Amino acid sequence: MAAWAERLLPVSASRLAMLYGLLFAAGVAALIASAYLLTVRVLERDVDNVIEAEFDGLRDEFAIDGLAALTATLERRSGSWGRNGAVYLLVDAAHQRLAGNLTAWPFAADPTGQQVEFAIVAHEARRDTTHPVRALLKPIDATHQLLVGTDVTERQHFLRSLRTAAAWSVGLAALLAAALAYAYERRITARVGALAATCRQIMEGDLSRRLATHRSNDEFDRLATAVNSMLGRIEHQTHTVKATFDSAAHDLRAPLHRARMKLETTLVGEHLPPEGRHEIESAVGDIDRVQETLATLLQIAQAESGVLGARNERLDLGVLAMEVVTLYEPLATESGLAIETRCEAAPVSGTRQLFAQLVSNLIENAIKYVPRGGRLCVVTRIEGRFACLEVIDDGPGIADEFRERALTPFGRLDRDAAVPGSGLGLALVAAITRLHGGQLELSGAVGGGLRVRCVLPLAPPAEQA
Repeated sequence: MAAWAERLLPVSASRLAMLYGLLFAAGVAALIASAYLLTVRVLERDVDNVIEAEFDGLRDEFAIDGLAALTATLERRSGSWGRNGAVYLLVDAAHQRLAGNLTAWPFAADPTGQQVEFAIVAHEARRDTTHPVRALLKPIDATHQLLVGTDVTERQHFLRSLRTAAAWSVGLAALLAAALAYAYERRITARVGALAATCRQIMEGDLSRRLATHRSNDEFDRLATAVNSMLGRIEHQTHTVKATFDSAAHDLRAPLHRARMKLETTLVGEHLPPEGRHEIESAVGDIDRVQETLATLLQIAQAESGVLGARNERLDLGVLAMEVVTLYEPLATESGLAIETRCEAAPVSGTRQLFAQLVSNLIENAIKYVPRGGRLCVVTRIEGRFACLEVIDDGPGIADEFRERALTPFGRLDRDAAVPGSGLGLALVAAITRLHGGQLELSGAVGGGLRVRCVLPLAPPAEQA
């Protein structure tokens, strides 16, 4: 039942509204059913009390004045059928009629109880009409039985009308419950949709956005107030971290640049011994790697904070991947690798420079780790509502237990210690993917190697972009 409800109503607010509506309708139905049953019981008890009082009076008359007096009384009352619906029948041990307004014994066999119900057929307005009767049947002596009852047609008509009214009441209650559930679901969905839209804008880098409140002090307002307070702290901390990074970058770049310039100037000298020249060139290379690492760390920090995602544009991931592959084909050829492309159109929204950096890092990683003679395949395609970029190689791959570590900054494997690099390439790819609302997955390729799969939301149609 729960699985069926989740498939039919995928939104939690819809399921909650349906549950409340069903509970409301069930409560109304239970209340009306209880009232109906109590009414039936009261009417039956009243009818039985009247019948029993009438029977007791006739039995007392029989006890005082005898059978002849009782027979005369019943004959006098035989005409009361049309006025009050009273039914009388006095029979002997063989069930033969002695007196009353019933012409014959109305049962095929002896009833098992004293409270009996049966139907009689009366000729009214040139047609036969069936009348239900409720009666009390008891012996008044060893050889005679007396039946006293009343026509309950009007009671049944009343109960039928009551059942009809109850059914209409339950139906109207169900409609009211459905309307209230629909209104509740629309209200909740609208509130949640507005909160989700604001959260998406915040995740895209607009930390100045805040969740809307309606001054109703309900659960949503309290949640929005708490989240807004948290966002204020996050925004302050983000600005502080960004300012710290910017200051650190500025303070480090300048001395690194000056040191590099001094070393390059020293290299121009004519009297520099070969050993000294080699050491200086090595120092220049170290400075270049430090500058590259610093620049990559800054990119990761900015991507994680959403700063780099402020300028979105619609672009074709397949075309962009082909352009980047064209730039790296000479390097791949020099490394003895073959690059295959299967790039279909895949529109996405984001920053072109970041997507180009993402594809470049994946191709550089493959070229760096795949041995000569290997192959590299770049694929783009559309899968449902997502654009998919895959870079597949037949290199050494990454074991399952190390894949999460490979996506963190400086998450290099011990086996790659001899390969130049800082372990920031996949970390930057993961940060850029998250910045654009996507997911990055690492898995083994068929026949060995590594499959890097980047799944990103499709860009909206051009007229809606």
